[in-house]
Amino acid sequence: MNRPILIIGAGAAGLITALKLAAAKPTPKIILAVKAPLGEGAASALAQGGVAAAVGADDAPALHAADTLGTAGGLGVSKAINLLTAEAPAAIKTLQKIGVCFDTDDKGNLIVGQEAAHSRRRILHAGGDATGAEIMRALKVAVQATEAIEIIEGAEALDLLVDEGRVYGALLQKGEGVSAVHASQVVLATGGLGALYQYTTNPQEARGDGLAMAARAGARLADMEFVQFHPTAMDIGGDPLPLATEALRGEGATLINSNGVRFMAAAHADTELAPRDVVARAMWRQRQMGQRTYLDCRKAIGSSFVKRFPTVYAYCQSVGIDPAKEPIPVVPAAHYHMGGIDVDEDGRTSLPGLWACGEVASTGIHGANRLASNSLLEAIVFAPRTAEALLDASAEKTPFREVCSAKAHKSRSDRLGIRMRQIAYDAFGLIREEKTMTEALQEILQIEENLPALGGLSNQATVLKMIGISALLRQESRGGHFRSDFPESKESFAKRSFLTLEQANAKIANIDLGPSPYRKKQA
Repeated sequence: MNRPILIIGAGAAGLITALKLAAAKPTPKIILAVKAPLGEGAASALAQGGVAAAVGADDAPALHAADTLGTAGGLGVSKAINLLTAEAPAAIKTLQKIGVCFDTDDKGNLIVGQEAAHSRRRILHAGGDATGAEIMRALKVAVQATEAIEIIEGAEALDLLVDEGRVYGALLQKGEGVSAVHASQVVLATGGLGALYQYTTNPQEARGDGLAMAARAGARLADMEFVQFHPTAMDIGGDPLPLATEALRGEGATLINSNGVRFMAAAHADTELAPRDVVARAMWRQRQMGQRTYLDCRKAIGSSFVKRFPTVYAYCQSVGIDPAKEPIPVVPAAHYHMGGIDVDEDGRTSLPGLWACGEVASTGIHGANRLASNSLLEAIVFAPRTAEALLDASAEKTPFREVCSAKAHKSRSDRLGIRMRQIAYDAFGLIREEKTMTEALQEILQIEENLPALGGLSNQATVLKMIGISALLRQESRGGHFRSDFPESKESFAKRSFLTLEQANAKIANIDLGPSPYRKKQA
């Protein structure tokens, strides 16, 4: 039986994988399962900052690699980082061939911008601050024009089909119906987990569903404790919060508090261009002291704001703010997950038949802290590598098992989902400590006892457990993981963390969680 390659998720990584597979001869059967309408609900479309690539005359992949490794908190995987940065310029050219229109000067040369922790101007933009949207537009057009790709819209993956440790398909829910799709190989391109947090820049679909499915199947996850908070989500209401791109600070915008005082000089020598985790925690501390935090673009950008950053300008205008004349209120919000499903440079997971690419995967390039604008780059570099490896593996013999129908799961709007998002932000957010995390884990376990076996809420609880136990076990501070009870980095923890769900549950069972104050709140 010639079974298809099933790709779950349609952000940049999923679409690029599908296009690369469709270009192969002979062309395999390809099914692209999409939860939202194609091109919607993907974090890729919200990316404003751009794509990093060493395309400038004064730049080189080795410099880009050094910056990436230097930001990774001692945990970056050099081999993967070197691949990422070496292949970046060619990946940009590939996107241009697909139809992505990057910003250029009057002579047609690519315009490169500056962002935090980059030693060169190497950030490519499209439409000013609409880079992700432009990339997704071009990819969507290309996928829709490719007959070899079968698109199933409105299909939510509930679980992976596994037989004796090998993945051979997935359960998909469309409407009230649930069906089994058997596949030669399954690719998870489901994005990140930012929307597990109360305040986030991610779409609601980004709640770690792919991570949970992989964990239940027995796959090894990596670096789950490292969650990056973007310092400058716009504090204007909404879910997700709109993003004030880091490129604003790259062009000289400053951070001030309610008294109009700049505070980053006391936190880091690079001030507003310090690594994101440093900036976010400095803002958090200001807010803990009763101050609001603002991004002041008046002097650095001023009247050119509407032309250079139209997306942010439109968000400001929608709530009556003129960023050329007044500061923008900003707050740290969950933005990106450095961890994910443990994969090699070709997207292979620890389970035969299962692959992953994009934010759901962990190649090790980000280590403990992601360098700005390397996220879209990760998708456009590693997704084609995954596709190439898939072509070699798709002929493998796969099992077939009849699967009983499953019951549709409840909506994510359940109050328990809201509660878990609050727990995530308070306990597993910018600043963590043992007491708060153990109390939070106990409540998550209590919530989990009353959830259906499959679906959004169960996925939410599973991923939060993996984050929580990983954060408890790392008794130090490093990159996006900061412990107030262990504020310094330790050489003994200068290594990546790996856990299966079985291992995580065993470690949680050995922790004295104690009584939970949350139970009283819920009573």
